[in-house]
Amino acid sequence: MRWASALSVEGSVAAAVDECCAAVRAQLGTSGADLAVVFPTTHHRARLDRVADLVAARLSARVTIGCAAGGVIGGGREVELESGLAIAAAVLPRVELRPLCIDGPDLPGPENPAAWVQRVGVPPDAAAHFVLIADPFTCDSGAALRGLDRAYPLGRKVGGLASGGREAGQHVLYLDGRAYRSGMVGVALSGDLVVDTIVAQGCRPVGHPMFVTRSEDNLLLELDGRPAIDVLREVYEQLPAADQKLARDSLFLGVVMTDHLEQYRQGDFLIRTLTGADASRGAVAVGAVARENSVVQFHLRDRATSAADLETLLASYSARKPATRPAGALMFSCLGRGVQLYGRPDHDSELFRRFVGDLALAGFFGNGEIGPVGGTTHVHGYTTAFAVFRPSERA
Repeated sequence: MRWASALSVEGSVAAAVDECCAAVRAQLGTSGADLAVVFPTTHHRARLDRVADLVAARLSARVTIGCAAGGVIGGGREVELESGLAIAAAVLPRVELRPLCIDGPDLPGPENPAAWVQRVGVPPDAAAHFVLIADPFTCDSGAALRGLDRAYPLGRKVGGLASGGREAGQHVLYLDGRAYRSGMVGVALSGDLVVDTIVAQGCRPVGHPMFVTRSEDNLLLELDGRPAIDVLREVYEQLPAADQKLARDSLFLGVVMTDHLEQYRQGDFLIRTLTGADASRGAVAVGAVARENSVVQFHLRDRATSAADLETLLASYSARKPATRPAGALMFSCLGRGVQLYGRPDHDSELFRRFVGDLALAGFFGNGEIGPVGGTTHVHGYTTAFAVFRPSERA
């Protein structure tokens, strides 16, 4: 298994594709690839529909996937505020690749795994892993992920939501030389590979864990038997002044994803946004369905916490010493991270290289990140998700 990545800041699409493809071919030592992943920035707007076709022709890849984005990652750099094109390519012996396009109104229901298996075309016992890229305006990514999780419970699903557009029809997704303006594209990979995932949500808990004792859809009505808005007010008032200031813009709710834990640590929570409050009902609205009897805790996000969280996760992954050597990785990061969060480029990708190694790495900054937490795949926000590819332990 061999991976390569490259980045170009050429203003011309053709020149950028030529530069990246030449660099990738030199790294792979071959003129072709099994998988090509391409991410141009929206600065190339006038030629975006041509990008995947040009890449597919130059790399002769079996499967080409990608999207346009507000920022891209490749060749050891993160580019957010200027023209850029990132490409990763891989030679994947003994790996089956199946392209996937999900679009239109006939999306199978999450409760129908057999329909998902039929749509994907990969047997459910193949332990297929998925790289997925979706349009945030036209695809119900949450429903698609629930369906894929049920159909392929042993597989990892990772990816992101395209960025750079402001309404339906402005985002561009790529699959095998074609450009799509809606839906979801992906590739299922099965065979001689392992996909390790690292999902850094970048939050720290405040207050203490509580049970949801009464809820209604996405409304928290009672926490530990008290009105949720009173609990939130109490947590806020007990925060230090600096955290109170932070909480006005960066307060979230963490939902424990694993039952029967005796202690709850930072990585045990799925982070969701607080979307509002209803003082007349004492309720707090959350960007997710609030289940009664689940355990929740308020969280804060800031630059230092995000950096420390990612460093902890990467150090833990490195310390586990995977049985086979990682060959390459994809990175999906939120537009709210990068320069906007850290004040400089390359922060998360530099941490990755420090702990995991100088692997071929490519990705993009999106409107949402796809990755597993607690064994279930979710769409996240303000997160960085990595997919690390390596040969299986059987090899």
